[in-house]
Amino acid sequence: MRFNRMLLSTTLVIVAMVIQVSVLARLHLPGAVPDLLLLTVLGLALVYGHVGGALVGFGAGLLADLAPPADHAAGRYALVLCLVGYLAGLVKPENGRLKSATGPMTVVVAAAVGTTLLYAGVGALVGDTAARHVGLGNLLFTAALYDLLLAPFVVPGIMFLARRAENDPLAEANSSAKKADISSGWLSSGTGLRIGSQRGGLKMRAARSKAARAGRIKGVKRL
Repeated sequence: MRFNRMLLSTTLVIVAMVIQVSVLARLHLPGAVPDLLLLTVLGLALVYGHVGGALVGFGAGLLADLAPPADHAAGRYALVLCLVGYLAGLVKPENGRLKSATGPMTVVVAAAVGTTLLYAGVGALVGDTAARHVGLGNLLFTAALYDLLLAPFVVPGIMFLARRAENDPLAEANSSAKKADISSGWLSSGTGLRIGSQRGGLKMRAARSKAARAGRIKGVKRL
């Protein structure tokens, strides 16, 4: 990943994590908590592709595992978001732009359901049975509903910022300026060569004219 990708991804993930822990988790909504971190990973994966999505998902999940008030084994959510980011990156549009909202909304619902199922499955493997007491069906429904309602306000903005960072207008301006400098250097050097050649041609013409005049004068003296 390039530096602009890493900087933007890190900033967005940290901001999403802070908002989710300090705001969304305190709403005490029934069922699941709106997963702003998941939506951020999905938005970046739809622009960066499966490799970038997997890396961003792993980093975001690891941050969620280590940030308080995490009460689960470290690496659990990192594995889940890594897989989700990889799979979401596989449906990345060719030009990075979405033609309709149907595809992203389908990806959001599938990711919300898949994340909940994977998280519960990994928890069952490590002995965490909290999902059974809360009710897995209720978690799946509320997670898909909350993320679907929040997605139109998050995913398009994340994708816009990611595409803007990919275009990198400052880098393009610098590269165009460098090209202009190089082209002007070529033009100046070419002009210098032309001027030099013109001067050389003028000198040769002057020498030839002088020789012709001298020949004429010598011929007159001979006569």
